[in-house]
Amino acid sequence: MSIRRLPEHLVNRIAAGEVVERPASVLKELVENAIDAGATRIAISLGGGGTDRIEVTDDGCGMSPADMALALERHATSKLPDDAIERVATLGFRGEALPSIASVARLRVESRIRGADGWASDIDNGRLVEEGPAALPPGTRITVEDLFARVPARRKFLRSPRSEYGACLDVVKRLAMARPDIGFSLDHDGRRSLSVQPGEDRPARVAALTDRGLADNSVAIDYERGPARLGGVAGLPTFNRGVADHQYLFVNGRPVKDRLLIGAVRAAYQDLLARDRHPILALFIDLPGEEVDVNVHPAKTEVRFRDSGNIRGLIIGGLRHALDSAGHRSAQRPSAAALGNWQQEPAQAMRSPSFPMPTPGQGNWFGLPRGQTEPTGVWDRHPQYAAPLQARAEPATESPPHAGTFPLGVARGQVAATYIVAEAEDGLVLVDQHAAHERLVLERMRAAMANGGVASQALLLPEVVELDEPACDRLEGRAAELAEMGLELERFGPRAMLVRATPALLGQGDINGLVTDLADELAAYDEALSLKERLDHVAATMACHGSVRAGRLLSVAEMNALLREMEVTPHSGQCNHGRPTWVKLGHGDIEKLFGRK
Repeated sequence: MSIRRLPEHLVNRIAAGEVVERPASVLKELVENAIDAGATRIAISLGGGGTDRIEVTDDGCGMSPADMALALERHATSKLPDDAIERVATLGFRGEALPSIASVARLRVESRIRGADGWASDIDNGRLVEEGPAALPPGTRITVEDLFARVPARRKFLRSPRSEYGACLDVVKRLAMARPDIGFSLDHDGRRSLSVQPGEDRPARVAALTDRGLADNSVAIDYERGPARLGGVAGLPTFNRGVADHQYLFVNGRPVKDRLLIGAVRAAYQDLLARDRHPILALFIDLPGEEVDVNVHPAKTEVRFRDSGNIRGLIIGGLRHALDSAGHRSAQRPSAAALGNWQQEPAQAMRSPSFPMPTPGQGNWFGLPRGQTEPTGVWDRHPQYAAPLQARAEPATESPPHAGTFPLGVARGQVAATYIVAEAEDGLVLVDQHAAHERLVLERMRAAMANGGVASQALLLPEVVELDEPACDRLEGRAAELAEMGLELERFGPRAMLVRATPALLGQGDINGLVTDLADELAAYDEALSLKERLDHVAATMACHGSVRAGRLLSVAEMNALLREMEVTPHSGQCNHGRPTWVKLGHGDIEKLFGRK
C-alpha cells in the first residue's frame, strides 16, 4: 500500500477532532482570540446550547482582509513574533482554531480595523463560499452555525442543549475571572444569563461569577515562593459545596485543569473539610514563562511545571497561610428552614396556667399574700408547667464583662448541655461545645508536635485494650511514632495492647475508643507513609476523644474560657470535619422573628 498526502480539508477535519470537541471548546477558542486582540468588551450569543449557533463580538484590534485570509489557514498566527514558544504570553499561539472550526461548521468572520472598511468571509465546512465588504464597528464578529452538521459521527456524541450550554457558561466564567479588566456578556436563546462590567477588582469578579456569599466568607491570598506567586480568593472551610465545580485554577492568566493543582488544594484543606465536601476558590499562579510548558495539548487546558514540587508547596503554603489568618471566622449562612421553625404559635393554640389573676390589694400576680416575693409551691401544684432543670444557676461573684469587648461575646448559658449561648455586641452566638473544643485540642497538638512532641501523662493503672491480631500488629509497628504523639503502647499478648500513657492534652478520655479508632485509621494508611505525614488525621482522632463531650454541664467560667481560646486559635470556626463550630443570629434576624422588621 502506497503512502499518500491527505487532502487539506481532511487534515483540517482531523485537527478539529483535537481542538473542537464540543461547542464549549469552540467558544473557548473564539473568546481567547478576542482577549488576545486587546478587546475591552466581549459579547457572546448562543443558540441551542451552542450547537446551532455561536456568535462572539469584540472591540479588539480587528483584521485586514489579507490577515483574515491568512488566519483561516492552518498554523498561521500573529501571536508568535519569533520562535520562542516557551515565552508565549498570549492565550492562543498554535494557529489551528479558526481553520479547524471552519472545517466542521458554517463560519462567518467579519472584522474591521479602526480607520478602515470592514471585510467578511463565509466558509461552509472548509470551503470558501463568499467574501466581501461588511458594515460593523471596529473589532471582530465571528459566527459559527450548525456545528458538526456534516459530521454525524461527532454530532451524536453531543449532549443535550442544556448540558452544552452549561459547559459554555463554565468556559466564559473562567475566562472572565482571569480578566476582570474586560467586560463580558452572555445571551442564550435570547435571554441574558451573564453580564460583568470591565474594571472590576479580582475578588468582586470572582464572587460575582461563583457565589455572592463568597465575598463575606473568604480570605484573600498573596503568597510568594521562589519565582512563583499565588493570588486569588479562597472560601472559608465552612463555606463549601458537595461537588468540586467551584474550583477555578489559572496559570499566567490561562484557565487550566491540572491534577497537580487540584491535589494540592485537597491537601491544603484536608483537616478542615469532610471528605465529601469541597472548597470554593479561585487561585491565580504567576511565574516566568520558561518555568511552565503550555504546549502540552491542543486544547491548552493542561500544563507542565519545571519544578512541580515548588508549585505544590506554593499552593499548600499559600492556602494554609491565608486560612490561618482567618482565625475563628466561620461561614454564617443560617438555614432558612431552621429560621422558619422560629415562628409564633397561633394564640388559640397556646395554653396558660389557670392561675387566679390578682385583684387590687390582693397581692402579686401569683395570688400570693403581699410581701411574699417567691411563688413557693406554685410549680409543685402545677407540675405540668414546670420546665426540667437543665443547668445550675451560679451566683455572680463579679460584674459580667461587656459583650462588645469580645468577638464571640460573653457566655449567658447552656442549652441541652451541648450548646453555649453567648451574647455578642451584634447578635446572639451559639457554639457547639464539642466541635469547638475538638478543634482547639487538635491545634494544641499540632503546635506541640511542631515544638518537639506532645507531652504524655502516665496512667496510674495501665489499661488493656483488646483488639484483633492484625490491629495489634499495626499499632505495635507504629508504637514509636505514637509515643512521639504522647500515646505509649506495648504489646500485651496476641490480641491486646497495654496503654501506659496518653497525651496530656486529652485528659481523662475514652482510652479504649481512642486506641480502637487509631487502629482503624492505620488500616487505611499506606505502610510507606509515616504518621507525621498523616499527623492531621491521627491528631484529629485523638482530639475527638479528648474534647468536651456533648451532654457535659459547663460552668460560666468554663464557657467563657472556651470562647476566649476560640478567638485566638486558627481554624476554630470549623471542627475537624469541616462543620461550623459557631453560628450567629444577628439583631436584625431576631427582630424579624418577632415581627419588628
